[in-house]
Amino acid sequence: MYSKDQQTLGTGENGNAFGDRYIIRGHEARSDVFVDGLRDPGMTTRESFATERVEITKGPSSTFAGRGSSGGAVNSITKKASTSYNFGRVDAAIGTDEHVRLTTDLNKTLTEDSAIRLNALTSSEDMPGREGIERNRDGVQLSYVNQPTDSLSFTGDVYYLNAEDKPDLGSYFDRDAGEPLTDIPVYAQDEDFMNSEVKTFTLRTEYDISDNVRFYNATRFGKTKNEYITTGLSGATRADTDPTAPGESTLTLSNHQGWQDVDYVTTQFNLFWDTSLAGTEHRFVLGFEYTDESVDNGVFDVDYANDTNCLTDGRRGVSNSFCITDANGNLADDINSIMGKEITRGEADALFDIETYSLYAMDTFELTDALNVFFGVRLDSYDYTNQTSTEIFEFSDELYNGHFGLVYEVSENGNVYASYSTATNINGGESDLGANCGYGGLCGTPEQAAQADPEQVENIELGIKWLLFDEKLSANAAVFRITKTDVHESVGDAYSTLGSLNTGENRVEGVEFGLSGDITDKLSIQASAAIMDSEVLASFDADNVGLALSNFADKSAYVQMRYQPNEKFAFGGDYSYQSEMYGGQPDTAASFNADAGEYSIRVPSYQVINLFANYYYSESTTFRLNVGNALDEEYWTAAYRSGSFMYLGDGRNVAATVNYQF
Repeated sequence: MYSKDQQTLGTGENGNAFGDRYIIRGHEARSDVFVDGLRDPGMTTRESFATERVEITKGPSSTFAGRGSSGGAVNSITKKASTSYNFGRVDAAIGTDEHVRLTTDLNKTLTEDSAIRLNALTSSEDMPGREGIERNRDGVQLSYVNQPTDSLSFTGDVYYLNAEDKPDLGSYFDRDAGEPLTDIPVYAQDEDFMNSEVKTFTLRTEYDISDNVRFYNATRFGKTKNEYITTGLSGATRADTDPTAPGESTLTLSNHQGWQDVDYVTTQFNLFWDTSLAGTEHRFVLGFEYTDESVDNGVFDVDYANDTNCLTDGRRGVSNSFCITDANGNLADDINSIMGKEITRGEADALFDIETYSLYAMDTFELTDALNVFFGVRLDSYDYTNQTSTEIFEFSDELYNGHFGLVYEVSENGNVYASYSTATNINGGESDLGANCGYGGLCGTPEQAAQADPEQVENIELGIKWLLFDEKLSANAAVFRITKTDVHESVGDAYSTLGSLNTGENRVEGVEFGLSGDITDKLSIQASAAIMDSEVLASFDADNVGLALSNFADKSAYVQMRYQPNEKFAFGGDYSYQSEMYGGQPDTAASFNADAGEYSIRVPSYQVINLFANYYYSESTTFRLNVGNALDEEYWTAAYRSGSFMYLGDGRNVAATVNYQF
């Protein structure tokens, strides 16, 4: 019920700060994003104006998703044209922080057998609480459906999104104070940007071969362009030779940047077959998938029109720096134009390509009236190349994965289930990092990389689902354990090919709870909570064993309640909680200070409350008011491995929306 844009920068440095990033059950999922079941590669900014719903699969999902998907996968289902109805909808919103958003959704039947649907978006705003940190979106999706017969249909859509933002790397972790620096100024430079352009064409074919056999194909061609120039902030001490304020504390600026061009084609063939074998009803899914992803990564050449204005001490001695505070510790004038960046797009320095052929089969059947069995297997055969500025990495292999589970119907209102699933990922599986071992890039030399085993993930899960209050409220609970072995670990410098192959092992285990539905005729609820624990079980560095994984919150909760006292009015709110996390690299231990006996970089816990109210003026017109972060809490969503960046959440914001349907 909350309509304002939400975006999170990836926690990388000169690497993966392109767009949205997801972490599921403590595991990276930034490359495990799908649209209508097809992988959506590249580090791009994503929007919701053409999205019908979002499905999140928890637990290793390689049978469905292919390589990666260690903690789960995110699948966005798009809006499609339909011959069943004509409708139109317009949503127009204005709000604080210069928030303006307009979306349209129009479906029109052309004939009895064909229809067209248009979804469009234009929006702009400042990041709440950070004036000048801009977010601008323009997008359109055109969908067409044709049903020449009752058993055959074709659906095609063209999608375009242009996102032009001014990014913000937020705060940093002050190691002396033991907490992030608060109340930081907006220090982004005038020349900073983060742009994404997405173009896709998708064609879907569905054919009912018979009453119990159905064929489905989806094919997509896509191109995305992603680029960013952004500024970081850090604390420093002026050198003794500094002419202005020798030995004084100050704040300095740094530059971070990169670009990525993605070309891909993917096609998926599925055969759905419902049949009876040995007196048991089976629901088979047999499939083949082909994907070719090509990703060019590069950097910008950045010069500075302005002279540096201070000298600071650092690991490499005295450096010429850009300081945003003067000799008295006050902010300097025009801090957004101190550097004067002069930007030229450089050549590509890593050419990533992976071609994958996949075969899979799944089945669900009733063993008894109360017991269902489901299982599946998948083979992914891939050819991988990555040409960096100095070397060429080439290797190929096969990945085998599967899942198996049982569902027992305890009563008409509830069931219990048990499942086992696997996932695998390859050395250099993240497309944006080239030969950088940290954050999922290539580890080792070309010869070592070719010899590396894939990382292996296993999940064991037990759960229960129950319908309450005359089946109006759904409740669920699950306990799980995810174990990841053969982890590729970086050694020392995370931004070199130096690495230790298949030496790591970690585990995430926990329990999750959920509620969804109506408590009464007037009161509804959506709620979820998780209590988890992460631990490094093995590592090339023995000191890492027993430590928690980085950027992992072991407790989280979300509750949304909606109350509608009459036909005209409804109101409610939601509450989010996330416990403390610790900074570091993915898949490795969080940074730990053994001398102090504590984690070195801490992301404080936070609580955020959002409020909303709807007024149903007429059958066609609804007014909505949203208040985000109602208590205006300053909070941080993640930390870069060294604490150099602490990503800020949105401040308090208010938006009013008019929805008109016709």
